[in-house]
Amino acid sequence: MKTALLVIDVQMALADEDASGAERSCPDAERNIATLLERFRNSGDLVVHIHHRGTEPDDPFHPDASGFAVQTIAAPDKGETVIVKTNSSGFADTPLLGTLRNAHIERVILCGATANHCVESTTRGAADLGFDPVYASDAVWAYGVTGPDGISHSADQIHSVTLANLEGELASVMTTQDILAM
Repeated sequence: MKTALLVIDVQMALADEDASGAERSCPDAERNIATLLERFRNSGDLVVHIHHRGTEPDDPFHPDASGFAVQTIAAPDKGETVIVKTNSSGFADTPLLGTLRNAHIERVILCGATANHCVESTTRGAADLGFDPVYASDAVWAYGVTGPDGISHSADQIHSVTLANLEGELASVMTTQDILAM
């Protein structure tokens, strides 16, 4: 099955969030993303980088903000496809679908940030469009949040619930090592 790696939103705005002391899950996510990138690059399989572009001047992902820059571990190599999105899903109003269809991709491996936002949205889009999505459970991360009901949810809880929501119904949820063994 022809496979592509989608590396989503590994940008400085999130490194800045980490540096501010935000509670987050999966401290090894970036190392696992780098491992997946190395494998895909060495095999010659398609790597697609998806970057978020904020549309409001005060958005940390705005092109004029330092947060728009890509983290070094996920910097695209020459010739790798880069898609810029303004929505949560990498498929919404971008050329991603055409890029994958033109390359005859059937399976997508998804990693990046954040587990419960853009990576999950793109995973759902991939499933809806007929791809076989594989969600890299230890190559994504989430942040803790307080819901509108005032209940706080830890980063690990958010991460776990995201995996539970996707597994089996929308995607195969696998660790980096299991993906490499495929």
